[in-house]
Amino acid sequence: MFKYVKHTNYPININKKDLKMAKYLLTQFGGANGELAAAMRYFSQKFTMPDDKGRALLNDISTEELGHCEMICTMVHELTKNATVKELEEAGLGSYYADHNKGIYPVDASGVPFSVKYFAVTADPISDIMEDMAAEQKARAVYENLIDLTDDEDVLAPLLFLRQREVVHFNRFKELYEYYKSKGY
Repeated sequence: MFKYVKHTNYPININKKDLKMAKYLLTQFGGANGELAAAMRYFSQKFTMPDDKGRALLNDISTEELGHCEMICTMVHELTKNATVKELEEAGLGSYYADHNKGIYPVDASGVPFSVKYFAVTADPISDIMEDMAAEQKARAVYENLIDLTDDEDVLAPLLFLRQREVVHFNRFKELYEYYKSKGY
């Protein structure tokens, strides 16, 4: 069902180490409003959508969100490449290093591990789609905050791309929401 394409949705090529930005970016992998939560939310909700239209949309977007996880993880990896343990400690990543070294692990910027408590599945298409629209808006807001935290063009460009995808997803969910409302769900 899934086909892996061996490149990211947007090219990632970060040349400058920035450990603090890497720490901040982790939130879009393992945080409450991040890409992993979105992928799992939409994947889980798709099974109880009332028709193929809803199932297909949630499946498509959940798959894209996994691609966004890959982008964020690639960015974190490139921002931390060749960092010393001392540099990681100075950037507030000492406890992360103790548990994961330079491995990529789903946590938020404060180090709180990913939790399935970040999303809900109700089997009610209207409730689930409303949650999905809210999730996309929250992710957009986080991307805007991350954009404010850097001036590195190599980091900004993929963040701007990801922010725009949140807007697109919100609009697609809004269309589905309006369609389901018109059908009386």
